[in-house]
Amino acid sequence: MAKKKALILVVDDDVRMLRMMNRMLELEGFQVMTASGGEQALALFDKDTPSLVLLDIMMPDMDGYTVCRRIREFSEVPIIMVTARGDDKEKVEGLNIGADDYVTKPFSASELAARVRAVLRRVGDKDTNQETTFRYKDLVVDFTSRRVMVKDTELSLTSTEYKMLSYICQNAGRVVTPDQLLDKVWGEEYQGAAHLLQVNIARLRKKLGDDAKSPEYIMTRSGIGYIMPKTN
Repeated sequence: MAKKKALILVVDDDVRMLRMMNRMLELEGFQVMTASGGEQALALFDKDTPSLVLLDIMMPDMDGYTVCRRIREFSEVPIIMVTARGDDKEKVEGLNIGADDYVTKPFSASELAARVRAVLRRVGDKDTNQETTFRYKDLVVDFTSRRVMVKDTELSLTSTEYKMLSYICQNAGRVVTPDQLLDKVWGEEYQGAAHLLQVNIARLRKKLGDDAKSPEYIMTRSGIGYIMPKTN
């Protein structure tokens, strides 16, 4: 039986760009549905949940940030923000509200496909560690169900946040370098993307309730990487 193609929702108010991305992704073997605005995108999402959303930021009726926030209210489907600028502030804002990655216009078909596949790959990856549960103080990570609890409250983590946390927990007591995390969670093509990692670590720490200056769970070893203390 043939493997079902991933369904990508592409959202952009520029009709030419929408058609171009549609064509690029179809040639790379994906199913595609398109929306030219935020409201239409949310309606399509509700009708047929996609595997991933490619979301333009600058749209007149509802900008990409708003669409991303709306989706994150009820779904953890991966989102890649599409920006026309290489503005770090714009990228950080997208990551902070729940986007998994970003791609800057103009881009090639191969770059777009690589970004999509990298995000889908890490969402689909399953943890293969022998231990089924990690515990440290009030933090509990169940690798079987992919659930994370802090003080008996279940956290809503994106797939990227969960992958980062589970990898750090699986290496508890050892320092995990930035490149190791980037390679494991995003793929080897992201090694050196320190800014991307820092934003996501900050977002994860916030959800864990970690104090930025003296974190309880994910600690920083300056110039080396991150470490989670060993289990109790």
